[in-house]
Amino acid sequence: MLMGEYLHSVDVKGRIILPADFREELGTTFIITKGLDRCLFVYHQSEWKILSEKLKQLPLSKPEARAFVRFFFSGARQLECDKQSRFLVPGNLRDYAMLEKDVVLIGVSNRIEIWNKVQWEAYNDEINPMVTTIAETLTDLGI
Repeated sequence: MLMGEYLHSVDVKGRIILPADFREELGTTFIITKGLDRCLFVYHQSEWKILSEKLKQLPLSKPEARAFVRFFFSGARQLECDKQSRFLVPGNLRDYAMLEKDVVLIGVSNRIEIWNKVQWEAYNDEINPMVTTIAETLTDLGI
């Protein structure tokens, strides 16, 4: 399971070091794509296969489904870490997630999210007051 929060930086070539804890879960080859909330999602190959199979099942007749599938697959790339455990984030994905210098990598169960540090802090400031309310809602779902 992927979990934890790690602060890193993007080097001048657009590379980020993959934390050791995440390397153990992901291996050296993985999938990166545009995520929700202006972050990037990183998946183990097997998790990506599960997700892509589910996305293929969405009805082509629905514009929202087509848009969502386009969003995920158009940004997807297979990446590999170098010997220093760095991976190159493609320019279009760096632009999408506004990754310039300081970034935060977080483990979210079956994926890693990569956030611009300022955006991550703003998101946390926004969501923290709502956590109790969200927790009460999850109780209704049996969690």
